[in-house]
Amino acid sequence: MRFRFRLIPEEHRFFEVFEEMGNKVNEGAQALVAIFRDYTDMERGVGRIFDIEHEGDEITHEVIHRLNTTFITPFDRMDIHKLVSALDDVLDHIEAAAEFLQLHNIERPLPQALELAETLAQSAQVTADALPNLRHLKELPAYWIEINRLENEGDRLFRRTVAELFSGDYPALEVLKWTDIVEEVEEGIDGLEDVANIIEGIALKQG
Repeated sequence: MRFRFRLIPEEHRFFEVFEEMGNKVNEGAQALVAIFRDYTDMERGVGRIFDIEHEGDEITHEVIHRLNTTFITPFDRMDIHKLVSALDDVLDHIEAAAEFLQLHNIERPLPQALELAETLAQSAQVTADALPNLRHLKELPAYWIEINRLENEGDRLFRRTVAELFSGDYPALEVLKWTDIVEEVEEGIDGLEDVANIIEGIALKQG
């Protein structure tokens, strides 16, 4: 998939690509939750996430190309680069978590890891819903407040999950495998807070 900009004013093209990238992050997060909930077709689920991450890379590359060839941008070029890169980083963490599930031959889900993945998916949905508001800088404070709440919830879930893993109830190898996975999910949640912080900074500059 190669993202194509439509023939509309340059500044609006960038808003479209942010929304498209937000949707890709949301698709990836929801697909990761689907894998945690149903292990019957791991190969297909992981493959779908790889495809989504590749589509996100295509969008990111197109934005960077546009930044180098477009005279008019809706706001600071560095902020545009930071925003699309931060969204791409979240997709990378989602892909890494899915790949670890496959590489480590995980046979059954860890309930605490599912909760963490669901928090990531909630954050991704909130982000995708908020990105269209970047066009007019409306209703954004509620968005970054909610993202901060979800990030705090993710931190608590991550600490509880790690504590459970090191409780002595799991074989050492399983602890190492699941630590790889939950760290990537937690990094994805943190990454969405980074996205919210970038958007808050943009809103303050534009306001």
